Amino acid sequence: MKPNYDAATILQEQMEAAVALYTNNSLQTIADTLSLNPIKVRKLLITAGVYESETADAVNSAFEAKQGIPYKEALEAVAAELNLSKASVTSYLPYKKGVYFREDCDRDQISVGAERLRRMRQRQKAVEALQSSHDEQHLWKCVIAFQGYRFKTISGLPFSYKIKTGRNGELTKELWIDRREDSKSLTWSSVLLALGNIKGEVVDRPKALGDIWGVTYIFGMFYRFGLIDVPDEVKEKMKHPKQNIGKQ
Repeated sequence: MKPNYDAATILQEQMEAAVALYTNNSLQTIADTLSLNPIKVRKLLITAGVYESETADAVNSAFEAKQGIPYKEALEAVAAELNLSKASVTSYLPYKKGVYFREDCDRDQISVGAERLRRMRQRQKAVEALQSSHDEQHLWKCVIAFQGYRFKTISGLPFSYKIKTGRNGELTKELWIDRREDSKSLTWSSVLLALGNIKGEVVDRPKALGDIWGVTYIFGMFYRFGLIDVPDEVKEKMKHPKQNIGKQ
């Protein structure tokens, strides 16, 4: 009846539009903008792999554990397990006729907007974990998550870093700063040394973390990660108020 109607294409377009609006808008705002139901917006974002909530994570984890049994039986089992209605469970599942972009799928499979949101989500989780436990393992995960991020030094100069891959395919523990063409790499031992030198919550200058090469960069990273706070006059230059950590 409608030879030009392509449900898959329409779903893809709606999903990409919802993802593009998701950063700073509520589900209701996105729904009003796209003339959709908020529940459909949520399903679109779940299908895109960018929506996050405890209920959504619990439903999808439980449903994946039921793979191999008929859909309706799995739906009923998850509803009973989580004490939800079948309609509620369905509302937290990705569209079956769409392509479900799981969180660990290849970046080439998702849109630029979805990739950016996932990166933000991963960084926020890494920062929250580090703030709960100031140890080497969580700091390293945070460092990995923030590759390519534009930090700022105490004077407001932007910089970022990348971590190269060694011959064995694993990441080397050297951070290559992009501020200068001939700059040295920032070693992991230097970062750990600065971590051990944190005294108190507010750190007024980089040198307070030690006489370490690259400490001005470590200072900017530690502030962004929530490991230290800085004087109010410095916050304006660094543009990352501590209460917004993980949301930039």
